[in-house]
Amino acid sequence: MELNIHFRKESNLLKVFIEGEIDTFTAPKLRDKLESFDIDPNYIIELDLSKVVYMDSTGLGVIVALYKKVTREQGNLKLVGLSARLIRLFTITGLSELMNIEVEVKVE
Repeated sequence: MELNIHFRKESNLLKVFIEGEIDTFTAPKLRDKLESFDIDPNYIIELDLSKVVYMDSTGLGVIVALYKKVTREQGNLKLVGLSARLIRLFTITGLSELMNIEVEVKVE
C-alpha cells in the first residue's frame, strides 16, 4: 500500500496528515518527510494519524525518533486521530505516557 504525507501550516500549527500503512517499506519515506522541516519551539507539530490503517514497530520507531527530535529542540508534538488499534499500540509500549496523544471521546 502507498503512504501519503501532506503538510499544512495554520498560524503556529504545522499539521502533518499521514494516510496509508506505515511499515518496513514505507517508514523510510515517512522518516525523510518528517526530517525535512525545522522544529520551531513556537510551533505545535500535529500528526494526524486518522487515515493510518496499519503501523508496525518500524513506523513506531519513526514516530519515536520525531518525538525525540522535537523534545530535544524544545518543540511540541501532538498525535491526533488515532484508531483504537493505534491507541492500544501506544499504550502497550508505554509511549502514551510520554507523548501528547489526543483521544476523541465519542458521544453516542
